[in-house]
Amino acid sequence: MPTSSAATLSASVDTPAFRRAGREALSLALMDARNHTLHLLSLCERHGAGMAGRTGDPLWLAGHAGWFAERWIGRNPQRHQGAACPPQPLRLASIEPRADLWWADGAEQGPDAATTRAYLLEQLESTLELLEKAPDSDAGLYFFRLAVLHEDRRGEEILVQAQRLGVPVPLLAREPRRPTAPLLVPATRWQLGAMPVGLVLDNEQWAHAVQIPEFEIDAQPVSWAQFVEFVDDGGYDRAELWQPEGWAWLEREQALDDGRRGPRYVEQIGVASGAVLQQRFGRPVRMAAEHSATHVSWWEADAWCRWAGRRLPAEAEWDCAAHTAARRGFDWGMVHEWMAGTLQPWPGFTPGPWAEMSQPWMGRARVLRGASFATRARLHDRGLRGFALPDDDWRFVGFRSCAL
Repeated sequence: MPTSSAATLSASVDTPAFRRAGREALSLALMDARNHTLHLLSLCERHGAGMAGRTGDPLWLAGHAGWFAERWIGRNPQRHQGAACPPQPLRLASIEPRADLWWADGAEQGPDAATTRAYLLEQLESTLELLEKAPDSDAGLYFFRLAVLHEDRRGEEILVQAQRLGVPVPLLAREPRRPTAPLLVPATRWQLGAMPVGLVLDNEQWAHAVQIPEFEIDAQPVSWAQFVEFVDDGGYDRAELWQPEGWAWLEREQALDDGRRGPRYVEQIGVASGAVLQQRFGRPVRMAAEHSATHVSWWEADAWCRWAGRRLPAEAEWDCAAHTAARRGFDWGMVHEWMAGTLQPWPGFTPGPWAEMSQPWMGRARVLRGASFATRARLHDRGLRGFALPDDDWRFVGFRSCAL
């Protein structure tokens, strides 16, 4: 293969361009995603953690990645319809008779690691064979692209569970750029949302114009040094800084976590301690002052902003800054970042075949933008909309602020 063709193929596998990838690149991306899943599964297995097959643990998440791909590809004779496929198409039988009982609703505890691994390998082989015959169109490749995205997300969820279980994972956050002053972004009319090209998730539908007034936004997510100041100023003891629901959440957490005074997994924090010590995959790590504060709930992020006299960014502001201010120092990709608003449908929203992906969370979950150090390169996509409930601090989540 000529070097230029190899570079193009690699780019479509390792970058967000996989959403428009053809069959050859998708074949490599599917294998890469599965190899990553199996690698993470092996790390957890060696540590003996999360291998009971219970819903949400690493072994279950790995099996669910394969089940999802088989459900929408191997078992779906209407897969060639792409996004127009009905949510409940006629489904063929699984290669594993108990697959739905294990991974659809957790009615039964999942299988052991050997059975799960064998299923994942057989399912991948079947998917690759079907890919060879798939129409080379956005509709024909829709579910193959979706399977890659879903498995990469499941991979990060496995790492979230590895963090919870203390599994040693050799995964390092990249060094942040030198802190720079907040950025002033001029007023503009901005296109928010996706154009109908390649894989478009339902919550990204569709591109629409929004008017954004001039705003000032942090160049980097809020750092540990900045968060320590909030803690030292009594941020976890001052109810006036918190929304009522957030204060109620904090009181519940403090009752469970011996008077919690910092983000999840933090063992020491504050000027008096001289450092932020946070558990990272089973060992305490001294966090550098300039590193992004991590494992922060939306309630904590909102309270910090109230304390600092700032606010969380609107989703359109973050999107605009990420696309237009990168050369001026807008830095992202260390942590997923909380947005001010809840997840809402955009003009033209129609639930996709995977209807439970976002529709049940509309109006409840808070929007997340960006990516974390644990996110695969393919999902470092400025346009990708994530979301989580406001009390979710298990993920690798932080935030940045805007001027009032």
